[in-house]
Amino acid sequence: MQSDFLVIGSGIAGLSFALRAASHGTVCIITKGESLDSNTAWAQGGISAVLSPELRSEGDTFETHVADTLDAGAGLCKEDVVRSIVEEGTATIDDLLDYGVQFDKVEDSQNFALGNEGGHTKRRVLHSKDTTGYAIASSMLERAKAHPNITLLENHFAIDLITSGRLGYVTEDRVLGAYVLNEQSGEVQIFRSHRIVLATGGCGKVYLYTTNPDSATGDGIAMAWRAGATISNMEFMQFHPTCFYNPAAVGAKARSFLVSEAVRGEGGKLINSKGKEFTLDHDPRGSLAPRDIVARAIDHEIKKTGASCVYLDVTHKPKGFMKERFPNIYNTLLSFGLDCETAPIPVVPAAHYLCGGVVTNDSGKTSIRGLYAVGEVGCTGLHGANRLASNSLLEGNVVARRALDSLLISQPLNATENEDDYQIREWQIGDATPIDEQVLISHNWDELRRLMWNYVSIVRTDNRLSRAAHRLRNLRKEVRGFYWGFKVTRDIIELRNLVTTASLIVDCANQRKESRGIHYTLDYPRTSSKFERDTEMRRF
Repeated sequence: MQSDFLVIGSGIAGLSFALRAASHGTVCIITKGESLDSNTAWAQGGISAVLSPELRSEGDTFETHVADTLDAGAGLCKEDVVRSIVEEGTATIDDLLDYGVQFDKVEDSQNFALGNEGGHTKRRVLHSKDTTGYAIASSMLERAKAHPNITLLENHFAIDLITSGRLGYVTEDRVLGAYVLNEQSGEVQIFRSHRIVLATGGCGKVYLYTTNPDSATGDGIAMAWRAGATISNMEFMQFHPTCFYNPAAVGAKARSFLVSEAVRGEGGKLINSKGKEFTLDHDPRGSLAPRDIVARAIDHEIKKTGASCVYLDVTHKPKGFMKERFPNIYNTLLSFGLDCETAPIPVVPAAHYLCGGVVTNDSGKTSIRGLYAVGEVGCTGLHGANRLASNSLLEGNVVARRALDSLLISQPLNATENEDDYQIREWQIGDATPIDEQVLISHNWDELRRLMWNYVSIVRTDNRLSRAAHRLRNLRKEVRGFYWGFKVTRDIIELRNLVTTASLIVDCANQRKESRGIHYTLDYPRTSSKFERDTEMRRF
C-alpha cells in the first residue's frame, strides 16, 4: 500500500488531518479494531474554546483561558504553545460545525449552551449532551468515508515504523512507512509513505482501572520510541476523579464508565459516606478544583476511611435534570440499577489522560523527519504537568491543522525523491509459530496493569517505583520471547507496547524527585524549582 499521507488512528486528530490532507493527495487511515473505538469517541464532557465576543461567556477572554491552562499545568506548560492553541479555539469550532457536529444550544436561542468544568474560571465548554466525542468522531468519520482521496482500513494494526536508519541507510533518519498487521488475514503488510501522522491516542490500559477503551495501549508512543523519537513527561498520567464504581457490575463498559467532569460543573458535589463534601478540606474550589487535586483528595479520603469509594451527589438537582442534560450517563447508571436523581453515584479515580508523549512542536513535528504525532500521543507543551479539562479535543484539532501545513513545507508532494529509492525488506516470519498458550499473554497483561496500579498510580514512592522497575525488566524479557518466538497477534503487539509504555512512565517518574501536578510522591512532597523542566528520554 502506498499513499502520500499515512495516518495511524481514527480519533479527532487523525480524522482532522486526513480530511484536510485529502485536498492535496492520497490519504490512507489505518486503525486497529473499529474506527469509533477511540478516546475521542468515548469523550463525554466537551471541547473548550473562547468563542467570538458575541457568543462567549461574559468576561471570558483568551487571556483567562490561557491563565486557567497555565494554573492547571503547574509550571510546566509552554506559554507560547498554550497561547497559540487557545487563540485558534474559534477556528476549531468552525471546523467542527462545518463537519456537521451539532453542539447544544440555549433553548430558543442560537447561543451555545456553554458548560463549566474543573479548573475553568468561566463557562467555555461546548458539548453535545454527554456524548460530545461521539458526535465529533462520527460526523468526521462520515466525511472521511465519503472522500475519494481517503482510504480507511479498519482492523489494521501498525506494528512498527520503518525508518531509513532501521534499514541501515546512513542519511538523515526519516520515516518510510510501517509494518502493519492485517488482523483479519493475519498477514503483515508494508504501508509506504514519507509522511506519517501518529494519532493513536494514549495508554490508559496500562493501568488496572481506566476510563479509556481497550484500544488505548500506547501503540504510537512505543513505536516512536523504538524508532528513536524523543519521549517526554511520561510520569504525568492524569487520573480522572470520577469513574463509576460498582463491583457487582459486569463488562468492560461497567469497569471503565466515566462520569463526566461536566456533572460537577453543573453542581454535582463529591461527598463521603457521611455526606460531607470532603474536597473542601483540600482546596477552596472543592469539587471543581483541577483534576490532580480532586483525584488526590479522593485517594486520601478512601485510604483514611477504608471505604471502597466516594460519592458524586446530584440528588439536589431538579427532577429530570440529569435525564435531560446527561442522558447517556443517566441511562447507563439506570441500566446498572442506580437512579442518580435519587441516590448518589459511587465513584473512584481511574487512569484517564497522558499529558506526556512523543515530543513535538506546536505543529506535531517530531525529531524524526516526516513523522508527526498529533493528539494525546504527542507532547506539545500545552498540558504541562496536568491537563485542564476539555483542552484535549481542542489540541487534537488545532495541531492536526498545523501538521498538514508543516508537512507540505518540509515534505512537498512534488519532491523529486522517489519512495522506491529505499528498499524495504518484507516482514520475515522465520521460525515463529502460532502461540500455543494464550493464558501466558493474559497473565502478563493482568500482572502489568496491577503492578502499575499498585506502585505507579495517584500516590508514589521511591520504593514502589523501584519495585515496579524491577518487575517490568522481567516482563520485558518474557514479552520479547513472545514477540520473537510466535507469529504476531494483536494481543502480543499490545502487550509489547504496554510494557514499553509502562517502563517509560516508571523511568520518567524515577527522574522527577519532586511532586508537581499529577505526579505526587510521598518521598518528595514539595515542588522544586530544580525540576521545573521536562523529563526527556530517547533510545540510542
